[in-house]
Amino acid sequence: MLSYADPPAPPALVRPAVRRAVWAWAKLLAGVAILAVLAWRVGTGGFLAAFRVIDAGTLLAACAIGLLTTVLSAWRWCLVARGLGIKLPLATATADYYRAQFLNVALPGGILGDVHRAVRHGRDAGNLGLGVRAVALERFAGQLVVVAIALAVLVALPGPSLTEFLGVPPAVLLAGLVGVVAVVVLVTGRLRRASVRWARTVRTTLVAVRDGVLDRRIWPGIVLSSAAVLAGSLAMFLLAARAAGATAPVSQLLPLLVLSLLAMMLPVSVGGWGPREGACAWAFGAAGLGASQGLTVAVVYGLSIFVASLPGAAVLLVRFLKSR
Repeated sequence: MLSYADPPAPPALVRPAVRRAVWAWAKLLAGVAILAVLAWRVGTGGFLAAFRVIDAGTLLAACAIGLLTTVLSAWRWCLVARGLGIKLPLATATADYYRAQFLNVALPGGILGDVHRAVRHGRDAGNLGLGVRAVALERFAGQLVVVAIALAVLVALPGPSLTEFLGVPPAVLLAGLVGVVAVVVLVTGRLRRASVRWARTVRTTLVAVRDGVLDRRIWPGIVLSSAAVLAGSLAMFLLAARAAGATAPVSQLLPLLVLSLLAMMLPVSVGGWGPREGACAWAFGAAGLGASQGLTVAVVYGLSIFVASLPGAAVLLVRFLKSR
């Protein structure tokens, strides 16, 4: 008997999909494992204390800071898009950025909002690939500036060292960096001998980086906006620390909070939760301020950024109602 069912997907197409699914679940489970270890080693008191100490003043200040950092991030996106030849009004970019932030903190994985923003932007621009590259470059350039400034802060201010945070001695860290460089050189050499398709992809990416990031009319704005966004994030973290009862001077708290922000970039979390709490608990404990207090600070910060992202839920609702 003839069957009109769709034929099975070729194995070459199934395997990448399976790998992506496995990797997504692995990241999610890693974030859950971090939170479970924290509850086991530090206790649940640090989690529960956050709900007792957070107040309306802290949340209102977080919303104000969130508005500023969101507008600055949206402006950075506009700069990159303009460099790639895409017209993106600041008001539209701000609304879409709010929506992406809400989806990032409300859904597992922590990046689904940016994926949605990239796809939506590409479709609106009439060029999916170009829209996705604009979002990817905006995120990469912003994080690169944040990492550079954060590392400078960690070097300049006393506190738990980065090598202690990573749990490896300096020699091993240096060897790892040399290994990464060697791998990059090896991959670059292979790309030069790769297929025409790969060569075209590399050229397209390099041209996008040149036009959307490194252009002299664009990169100063990227650096300025990214530095201001980092300052806003640290200000929100300091608000959380004060709400949690941390009385240490700012000069002592700053490197601890910077380490926690760097940990948030690790691709293993549950809607952003996990690495941030683990890093903050460790950093506060290493500084003699108490791991439980560090955990409370991280949870207050997480609740603050969730509330600050709620305008994104309103944007999502309005867009949904308009589409019906």
